[in-house]
Amino acid sequence: MGKRKPTMQEVLKEMAQHSYFFDKGIRFGCLRCGGCCNGEPGVIYVAKDEITRIARYTDIEEDIFVDRCLYLMEKSYSIRETDDGRCIFYENGCSIYPVRPLQCSTFPFWFQNLRSPDAWESARLRCPGIGRGPLFKKEAILERVGLSYPIFIALMKDHLLD
Repeated sequence: MGKRKPTMQEVLKEMAQHSYFFDKGIRFGCLRCGGCCNGEPGVIYVAKDEITRIARYTDIEEDIFVDRCLYLMEKSYSIRETDDGRCIFYENGCSIYPVRPLQCSTFPFWFQNLRSPDAWESARLRCPGIGRGPLFKKEAILERVGLSYPIFIALMKDHLLD
């Protein structure tokens, strides 16, 4: 019988015991500038429950929403982008901000951005909201990392993330 895989809560509890460059917190306030919604093409992962929520919010039937606004990845969906890499829901602001996907709402507190001070600096250069706004304490940061980590793993498994 193999060893049991730890739960995300157990992993976060273990992570909280270690020191990180963000131990004293990080200031962040979304300026809704679109810096994370524009630019290089990427993946905007959406889970089934998010698809339903966004379709209702946009008042589009779910099957039509999936057909027109998403594309199928190996095991999930991503929101379509324009040719220049802009999310189709960003036009002078996010039109689905109240129901945006978890991937969007946890930015910039993603594992790949917090794995080192250099990775965080790279994120800061792309996001003017980093260093502004309310102070997020270590526990809140780790919670957001925990929420977004399954998306990171799913994208790694689909070989869609560098």
